[in-house]
Amino acid sequence: MDADKNMKFMQIAMKHLPEGKALLEQKGIELGLEDIQPMLSLLISVMDEAYELGKKEALCS
Repeated sequence: MDADKNMKFMQIAMKHLPEGKALLEQKGIELGLEDIQPMLSLLISVMDEAYELGKKEALCS
């Protein structure tokens, strides 16, 4: 994954992090700083895969 795209994905993830954190806390799940990084890494991997799929589909159309 290139650095520019990774940075954009990180900005998107950070924008939505408070909402995700609030949803987890409503369920009684505390999310500490040590838990955030692995969750963000997972989210960025999902976003990258979705991006690549969309790019591939756009090229095939």
